[in-house]
Amino acid sequence: RRLADFLAEGLPFYGERNDPNRPVTSRLSPYLHFGQISAQRVALEVQARAAQAVEHAQRIALEVQTRDDQPVELALGTAAADFLEELIVRRELADNFCFYNPHYDSYDGFPAWARQTLDRHRADPRAYRYSSEQLETGQTADNLWNAAQQELVRQGTMPGYLRMYWAKKLLEWCASPELAMQIAINFNDGYALDGRDPNGYTGIAWSIGGVHDRPWGERPVFGTIRFMSYDGCKRKFSIEDYVRKVKEG
Repeated sequence: RRLADFLAEGLPFYGERNDPNRPVTSRLSPYLHFGQISAQRVALEVQARAAQAVEHAQRIALEVQTRDDQPVELALGTAAADFLEELIVRRELADNFCFYNPHYDSYDGFPAWARQTLDRHRADPRAYRYSSEQLETGQTADNLWNAAQQELVRQGTMPGYLRMYWAKKLLEWCASPELAMQIAINFNDGYALDGRDPNGYTGIAWSIGGVHDRPWGERPVFGTIRFMSYDGCKRKFSIEDYVRKVKEG
């Protein structure tokens, strides 16, 4: 049922997946984690739906020059490619990272360039410091982060785009990258329905330690680790709408 809903209602608009106010992601990660559905079946179903949509768009193009649903049908090809990139390529990279790197869940698993830049910025002052209890209950000065954490605790889920922001803010606030990594993993494994999974460990290591990423512009605390900001999120979606949605449950 979840896969069928995604194929019908989510996949055509998958390009908007970075907006947490748009329910267009598959929400299949817990089912994949527990083996209740296979990645192969999901991939085949997505490919079939995309092929069907493209064939339909090509057929109606011969009948009429314009039609309201034609852009949506054609967009399915791009959406399917983006989804399969995450389902197959990124998922396999995560499995590979966790299988071959015994330090996948710690600072020692970060690439050398990331450890070096984080070490250089260990003593940088933090604008905010929070206890583990404040973080767990979502009691920070960042209403977006609080809402994401509260959704994780209450629902066992968090929008994919916000998972990156959420982990990077822990790096910004915690006394060390080791502590940020530990807290992120504890929260994700403890609350997320898809926790204790290679995707989760790798995603956190990407956010905090530059795994499967490259150096970016240098800044305090982060060094050359990729940075994400509140203002950047604000330009992509309505933070107020997301916070309100979480509060209303």
